[in-house]
Amino acid sequence: MRQGQSLFERNRLRFKTFISTAFIAATLLVSACKGNDSPTSLNTVSASPTPVVSGASSAAAVGVQNSYATVVDRVAPAVVTIRAEKRVRAPQQHPFLDDPMLREFFGDRLPRGGQQTPPRERRQSGLGSGVIVTADGYIMTNHHVIDGAQDITVELTDRRTYKAKVVGSDPPSDIAVLKIDASSLPVLTLGNSDQVRVGDVALAVGNPLGLGQTVTSGIISAKSRSTGISDGSFEDFLQTDAPINQGNSGGALVNTNGELIGINSQILSPSGGNIGIGFAVPSNMARNVMDQLVKTGKVRRGQLGILVRPVTADLAQSLGMKEARGVVVSDVQPNSAAERAGIKTYDVITQLNGAPVNDSNMLRNQVAGNAPGTEVTLTVNRDNREQSIRVTLGELQPQTSAANDTSGDGARGNNSGDTKLGIGVEPLTPELASRLNLRAGTQGVVVSEIDSAGPAAEAGIERGDVI
Repeated sequence: MRQGQSLFERNRLRFKTFISTAFIAATLLVSACKGNDSPTSLNTVSASPTPVVSGASSAAAVGVQNSYATVVDRVAPAVVTIRAEKRVRAPQQHPFLDDPMLREFFGDRLPRGGQQTPPRERRQSGLGSGVIVTADGYIMTNHHVIDGAQDITVELTDRRTYKAKVVGSDPPSDIAVLKIDASSLPVLTLGNSDQVRVGDVALAVGNPLGLGQTVTSGIISAKSRSTGISDGSFEDFLQTDAPINQGNSGGALVNTNGELIGINSQILSPSGGNIGIGFAVPSNMARNVMDQLVKTGKVRRGQLGILVRPVTADLAQSLGMKEARGVVVSDVQPNSAAERAGIKTYDVITQLNGAPVNDSNMLRNQVAGNAPGTEVTLTVNRDNREQSIRVTLGELQPQTSAANDTSGDGARGNNSGDTKLGIGVEPLTPELASRLNLRAGTQGVVVSEIDSAGPAAEAGIERGDVI
């Protein structure tokens, strides 16, 4: 029993000694930590490294941008609201007052049509956006925003308002330039739209539906788009999914550097609201139009005087080409710049001034971007031999419509043909037969025009086919 008690006493004494020692060690450690507050000292106390947390913190570590507020702060003051008003005559309310049957019943109690009060005028208001491009008050917007307006008011983001006058307007490109009497205005720097890439982030700034200035974001979805909606054929749109609605027209499409890369112009929507398909006039085209409007009040465009169509795989094979590229000349207008330079039917144009020609719309815009009288160099494939031809451009007349435009693109061919089938044809000459690699003596006609809704198109007939 004593031995057991003695053992118990010894174990209790050891336990007390252990507790005391642990308490003293803990006290010393706490004192050491309290005596040094530096981050370095605290870090050295830790026995294991701090774990890395994925997500927002790691995104910040690699510099992912999560806000465009700085860009918007710089851009927003240069985007304005445009209110355009025009006076229109109200329609005649009672055009049937002189009807004999009515007069039989009501006699002279009805006023004579010729004695009616002249129709009253009413004011029709339009809303759009604009971009200040010079500190002394030049503003770019869309032609359709101010078309026919008698009174135009520009409202800045600081609520200052100015009366604006139209410097010039260009329906084919849907660009107009206004001028307000002001100075030291905030401006938006014009970027180089040729350097824009599909997938780049884009911000749209404007006044949709009269809500006030609004910023939306998206990406560049496509380049060199042509919708055929606007008044004219000079379309080279940037397509974006940044939400654009009515009222955004004439507003800014900017990149993340705060540079203007486009003037918002159109949306494609069955409902009239945004579905993520919007179009902007590229800044390089807008700049060219603006410079001419400011200097002369009108826009002059170069013209080749040819009709062209894309080179398909089948057509490339028939022309003996190794690959389908460029555009093929389907018609050369008499006394045109192209005819004077020696351009011939079935020449394949692959480059203009060294720049590739990928489709007819691109060629048209490249040609029209040059002033009349400018000398350009076309790279042409003729009879499987590549050659360079210098052409001095003519001038495209303003009344030339998209249907008969010959600046460098078109869908028309020879007018002779079968309207019931929906085709136009031209004789198959020995020269054409040779260039199409047909057997000597082959007779027939070449399809130079086709109605896309006609029976021939439904049957698979294409321009360039030989009947």
